[in-house]
Amino acid sequence: MSGPEHFRKLERMYHAAPFNVYYRGTLEVGQDVARLNIPIQESFLHAAQAVHGTHYFKVLDDSCFFAAQSRVTDVFLLTASFTLYFTRPIVGETMVGQARLVNRTARQLLAEGVVLDDQGRECGRGSGLFALSRIPLDETLGYA
Repeated sequence: MSGPEHFRKLERMYHAAPFNVYYRGTLEVGQDVARLNIPIQESFLHAAQAVHGTHYFKVLDDSCFFAAQSRVTDVFLLTASFTLYFTRPIVGETMVGQARLVNRTARQLLAEGVVLDDQGRECGRGSGLFALSRIPLDETLGYA
């Protein structure tokens, strides 16, 4: 059963991943939901001085992943597919991914999310399909 202890372990797992050090984000996980705040760095910007689309994907995939993973306590999930829509440029100092689990079957979970700028405007939207893996969810992944 998932609960606060599971959610805190997921948050620690996010922060333990070497790749996430670059993003310096903060993650909050709850039952069927996740919120990821990432400060925008100059290196995120494309030539027109807005956030490059790869970072939209990062914040949406991660927030959707953790919303789905909030329901799974035994194995690590894998992103099977992800659909992303860009609705406006992100400018400012922070980008926020907010996601929620919307459906679960025996082997897959579907989560939807939005990415917001620091004024709360929706800048993108996405949905991810996550599959159960055979990788145990344990301390080797930073889940501790």
